[in-house]
Amino acid sequence: MHTSLVLTVIGPDRLGLVESVSAVVAERGGNWLESSMAHLAGQFAGILHISVPAESVAELTAELTKLQDSGLHVVVQHSDAQVLDQDGSGAGKKVIVLELVGQDRAGIVRDISSAIATHGVNVADLKTSCEPAPMSGEMLFKATAKLHILAGTSLDELRAKLEVLASDLMVEMSLDEAD
Repeated sequence: MHTSLVLTVIGPDRLGLVESVSAVVAERGGNWLESSMAHLAGQFAGILHISVPAESVAELTAELTKLQDSGLHVVVQHSDAQVLDQDGSGAGKKVIVLELVGQDRAGIVRDISSAIATHGVNVADLKTSCEPAPMSGEMLFKATAKLHILAGTSLDELRAKLEVLASDLMVEMSLDEAD
């Protein structure tokens, strides 16, 4: 029997961080299922989903904890992984993509995520960045989110609410079904 675990890792970026985690997982008979990792502000941060033999969980956790000696903080969380549809969204859900661009200011993520949550929409993946605008050099905030909505949720109603909010925030936004 295998146990599903979700690991979060963070530490100062350096060569070999992914290899150090993957080696421990492999040594304990684990299977690396999916992950998302990034270099942010000099730090390496990631989240990954693994499957490991149930009898190896304690040893795996102890070995991952030892990585803290090299500056990598690892948190191990047991998961009740669900069987997902082919698109990864779970039964009865649709996947939509939200893209947003506008002048950077505090509160954009809070305002958009609040509007999304009130419609029962789940943020499955969110990527954001700030970069200078090509002509003016002002900072632009960019966001791309993969959202899961229940099959009965009206995409048109959600789009209308978000378009009003986008106008208030003075950002450009698109909301489309994923391919």
